[in-house]
Amino acid sequence: MSTSDPRPRPGGGEGAGRGSRHWWHQRLSALILAPLGLWLALSIALLGLGDYGQFVTWVAAPLNAALLVCFCLAGLYHGVLGLKVIIEDYVHTRGLKVAAIIGVELVGFVLIVIAVMFVVRIVTGGPA
Repeated sequence: MSTSDPRPRPGGGEGAGRGSRHWWHQRLSALILAPLGLWLALSIALLGLGDYGQFVTWVAAPLNAALLVCFCLAGLYHGVLGLKVIIEDYVHTRGLKVAAIIGVELVGFVLIVIAVMFVVRIVTGGPA
């Protein structure tokens, strides 16, 4: 008589720790995004409908630049995590699922690099 549990494991037999780590990362990124999102919304509202130069000056301030980079990193990471869950739940062809997840991660990485590059360019006074 076997003492093992005959029920299938979640995720097709993958390790149990993977899903909980993903869940915690999703919650942590949401927790980070909440105050950063409020800060960004209030800052832009207080900034008003000024011109481009006013916005560039605002982004160039060290604290604003750092918080904006944190918002971009957390937001894109949170988005990639969410899209991966959707793909894992609704794409059933293994090859297509793997390709879609790799594509989402690649696009997320490229967008993070672009966002950070733009903020750094503004802070350093690079060409517009």
